[in-house]
Amino acid sequence: MSRRMQAIVTVLITIPIGIAWRMLPLHLPFFAWKYGGSVLWTVALYWTVAALLPRLRPAGVATISAILALLVELSRLVDQPTLNTFRETLAGKLILGRYFSLKDIAAYWIAIVAIVLVDCNLVKISR
Repeated sequence: MSRRMQAIVTVLITIPIGIAWRMLPLHLPFFAWKYGGSVLWTVALYWTVAALLPRLRPAGVATISAILALLVELSRLVDQPTLNTFRETLAGKLILGRYFSLKDIAAYWIAIVAIVLVDCNLVKISR
């Protein structure tokens, strides 16, 4: 399976799991609910970047993903009516979130490190 297809399949699997994680009454502890959702969001972001740029090495995908995650989190500090209205929709809540948190940035970046380790092993296996 090509890297692009592998990334697309991973995103298509991760998104419904992430939505279920956040939306279904799974009765998860708050920490698992909050940061598990953040990790799943980061997995979807990383593999979306990998699908768009399949020739980019994992470190490059990680760098772009880390910057995008930071920008999305920083965008929560922007008070703009159209953006605020979008943030109140389901898509806005799932894609952009509503509240700024340094802990979320840490969770994203820790998740990216873990994903890179997995991705590097997948690259080795596919050779």
